[in-house]
Amino acid sequence: MTPLPDRYCPTDGVRVPGDSLAWCCPSCHGPLDLDFTPTPAPLKSLTGRVNSLWRYAETLPLPAPTVSLGEGRTPLVTLTDEVSAKLDFLMPTLSFKDRGAVLLAEVGLRAGPRRVVADSSGNAGTSIAAYCARARLPCTVYVPLGTSAKKLEQIEAHGARLEVVDGDREAAGRAARRAADEPDTFYASHVYNPYFLHGTKTYVHELWEDLGGRLPDVLVLPVGNGTLLLGAALAVAELYRAGLLNRRPALWAVQAAAVAPLAHAWEQGAEDLTGTTTVAPTYAEGIAVPRPPRARQILRAVRDSGGTFLTVPEDRIRHAQLDLASRGLYVESTGAVCWAAVRDRSLAGKSAVVPLCGAGLKSGLARP
Repeated sequence: MTPLPDRYCPTDGVRVPGDSLAWCCPSCHGPLDLDFTPTPAPLKSLTGRVNSLWRYAETLPLPAPTVSLGEGRTPLVTLTDEVSAKLDFLMPTLSFKDRGAVLLAEVGLRAGPRRVVADSSGNAGTSIAAYCARARLPCTVYVPLGTSAKKLEQIEAHGARLEVVDGDREAAGRAARRAADEPDTFYASHVYNPYFLHGTKTYVHELWEDLGGRLPDVLVLPVGNGTLLLGAALAVAELYRAGLLNRRPALWAVQAAAVAPLAHAWEQGAEDLTGTTTVAPTYAEGIAVPRPPRARQILRAVRDSGGTFLTVPEDRIRHAQLDLASRGLYVESTGAVCWAAVRDRSLAGKSAVVPLCGAGLKSGLARP
């Protein structure tokens, strides 16, 4: 069996062996990155490969999967002359989180733990529960009080044990991390575990292939914990380093105005979070994260790309969800935030792609 690459702390450089169940840096307790620098395959060599994200085998830190549900290769459709949408809600569990969850399940299989734990506001939990079911791994998912009933139903349907925490998203995370510190436990964290980012990066590898070896001028990405944006930054770096891109797209990060800690730090020119963010009610529950652990990395990735942060108020999120539905695309309200950010914005002739990350059936319509 091919050994897993080591992980390391991007803050202080501490290294963790690839086969360790340690979920964070033993020194600063921050999230880990993967010591893995792949070279993507040229466009022409992708012809005839498996029709899932595993077609980008050279860029993935794991060999051929055993728990795949056919995730990836979602359609790209036109919304306007400048903006297209990638339909990542057409995944096996109806959200983009499948891109990373399948890698976490594969790593979990190798570790052979007594149990797997995860925390989520809903979509990551449903995805990890599904892939753990596929892998026959016992799984417990911690979610905050108020999580969508449909997401809770899906988690339980996959056979996972559900722990509803009387508190917010951060309280659910703290409960999961306490459980993760118990012996023989694998923490399938979509935030702390870098394998998740190496799954989400396939979003951009697919775009690059579908657009004939190029990327749009702008990648518009929703940001809570930043797993899709950081994955996108990884993929752009890989393609550019391999000489398969002649220019890098700008990353436009979108947050709900109600919970926008990263956008506030950006406005102040800060390299990390500043002050305390109050969590206000928002339709975009999936990105309502007041203290994302990878904040410094997110801010740096947007800055290095020449991108920016955008915020959207609640009425625009609701109207964007309805507008997408009128075009035949029924997505959850969190999945509409990127369209809310750009649908009435002049792009000055730039091309852009927005992800539609979760299906509307998961949470229903946003009600005024």
